[in-house]
Amino acid sequence: MKKILIIGYTWPEPNSTGAGTRMYQLIQFFSRLDYKITMASAAAKSEHSAVFDKIDVEEVPILLNDSSFDEFVSDYKPDVVLFDRFMTEEQYGWRVAENCNNALRILDTEDLHCLRKSRGEALKKGRKFEVTDVLLSDLAKREIASI
Repeated sequence: MKKILIIGYTWPEPNSTGAGTRMYQLIQFFSRLDYKITMASAAAKSEHSAVFDKIDVEEVPILLNDSSFDEFVSDYKPDVVLFDRFMTEEQYGWRVAENCNNALRILDTEDLHCLRKSRGEALKKGRKFEVTDVLLSDLAKREIASI
């Protein structure tokens, strides 16, 4: 059985956020493909976090900037690692590459954070959004590097 490790900045909240709904759809997709699914996050669960009662998902709390993740991912040996956003890839991507270099790494980009932030800043300043707003931002550089 193939294994996927999904690393989330937060635990999915399919009933309260669009991103949570999308992540739940991706979990269902991999379940239909008969993957063993493990969801990991350093975040605390909230009252809105998904309850995986219809899909077999192992939930694993992980730590930020901690070598215990290296041991965890080496032992798990995922075939696929899905990062829910670029910040998660920044934190854990290099550790996955070092410990599971054959794993397919996927960055979920349904929401480009640099674009959202740049549009929001233009709106707050009462001016028209320009493409250069996003291209020149440090956030865009980080997100593009993760991609």
